[in-house]
Amino acid sequence: MAGEINEGSVPPYYREVYESIRSKTDEGVQVEVFQRLLSRTDLPSSVQGQIAGHVEYTDGFLSKLSLYKGLALIALAQQGKQPSPKLFENCIQEFPKPQLGDLKDIQTLRMQPSQESPLIVSQTLDKLLAKDTVLVELIPEKKGLFLKHVEYQISSQHFKISVYRRYSDFDVFHELLLQRFAYRMVPALPPKRMLKGVLTSMSEREFIEGRRRALGRFVNLVARHPFFSEDELVKTFLTFNGSDVQVKMRDACKKVGDEFMTNRFATLAKEYLPADIQAQFSSSRELIRNIHNSFHKLRDRAERMAERSKENATDLLMFGRELSTLGSDGSPIPTLASSQSTWGILRQSLKGLSVEFALLADKGAQQGRREEDDVVEKLNLFLDLLQSYRDLCERHEKGVLHEHQKALQKYGMMKRQMMSATVQPKEQVSVEQLESRIVQQENAIQTMELRNYFSLFCLHQETQLIFTYLPITSHILGAFVNSQVQGHREMGAVWNDLEPKLGCLFGVNNGMQSPPPTFI
Repeated sequence: MAGEINEGSVPPYYREVYESIRSKTDEGVQVEVFQRLLSRTDLPSSVQGQIAGHVEYTDGFLSKLSLYKGLALIALAQQGKQPSPKLFENCIQEFPKPQLGDLKDIQTLRMQPSQESPLIVSQTLDKLLAKDTVLVELIPEKKGLFLKHVEYQISSQHFKISVYRRYSDFDVFHELLLQRFAYRMVPALPPKRMLKGVLTSMSEREFIEGRRRALGRFVNLVARHPFFSEDELVKTFLTFNGSDVQVKMRDACKKVGDEFMTNRFATLAKEYLPADIQAQFSSSRELIRNIHNSFHKLRDRAERMAERSKENATDLLMFGRELSTLGSDGSPIPTLASSQSTWGILRQSLKGLSVEFALLADKGAQQGRREEDDVVEKLNLFLDLLQSYRDLCERHEKGVLHEHQKALQKYGMMKRQMMSATVQPKEQVSVEQLESRIVQQENAIQTMELRNYFSLFCLHQETQLIFTYLPITSHILGAFVNSQVQGHREMGAVWNDLEPKLGCLFGVNNGMQSPPPTFI
């Protein structure tokens, strides 16, 4: 058949399926209807995707022969074969019949409204970034009787309000987020304090500034998370103006419980998960681990470049000061050299150069700050998100899965005790107690299984969010290029202004345009 299907080679069942789902106003079958048909099969989502890729459609419709091709690929895939049009070349008999269920049920596919799976997170990076921008600013220190307290002003663009928070408020907020959304990516908090007596006062200021930046990244990732942003807990943290914000946040969590108790898909999660969810999770986790490692290296390099820019600024400033010191030296020139030397004139000219070098130093410092604010900070934001994904994977494995396995072991032990009790006569009360405990354990296991599926459901959604954030790479590269272009342009302008000044100041050939002398 050379990879083609003709109407004479298909069983009558294919024609019955076509008549059941074809459009009433068109000879074709809507692509959405075919997708729903695919989802009725027991095939892994990856195989469904391969089949959909081999089926041609025009203007949102499959032709009759395209549908037949899709049905044949479904049937062959259900036999364990890799779906490919090449299979048709070797098929000399009638094509096999796919397992799709009752034809009456298939007819309803045509009438169902288009509905996206709740497993799919329909977001773009622009949408996520537009949810909110939260500024975290340090306010002047307030001194208590014994300790200095650092306080932050939190300003949310979405809620159009500013509130004041201390680190302990962030700490409680973070703790409650983990309780409320144990199956989601909750970014980590920066450490509260540094080791006493180890760092200098300058280092302490840098530590406090670094912590402020990290708290800003934390609260922005939370405020932009599609499942956190409108939650009462997040609203309370960002908007409540009273002094007892920690009590308010705890009350908000007590009223609703964790996400498993409030998400309407929690107990139905298993129905929406693809058959190969574990394989998808493993491959996604490995890919994200590699991305995480690469971004770590990019951030380290960007930090070093920003640090070098600041060091270059310091060196330029000190270079200018040394020139000024040299020019300010009033020591008399020896009589022997004064008649031949121009040093007296040159020395006087050096005094004013510190101004230009101070300007160069300022431009270099600005370059370093741009690289820190626009490049390093964006890299750190994405790294915080990637780390929260790794933390989530560990919570899934060490938490839900571990507890499930422990519950199953306990259940097995109880069943063995029950069997032993039926063989060896024991008091009726103890047997009834054992039976009651077994029923309780069975209910606990059932709940844990539901939680396990919901955890996988959430993991699947959080994985999608990571890939939604990946285009931030272009934002980072754009910021990096812009910072370099602006920095070189500004410093180049100062150097260009300095060059003719040197010629005028010295009034001699200063070697800027001449080739360097040869010493060999």
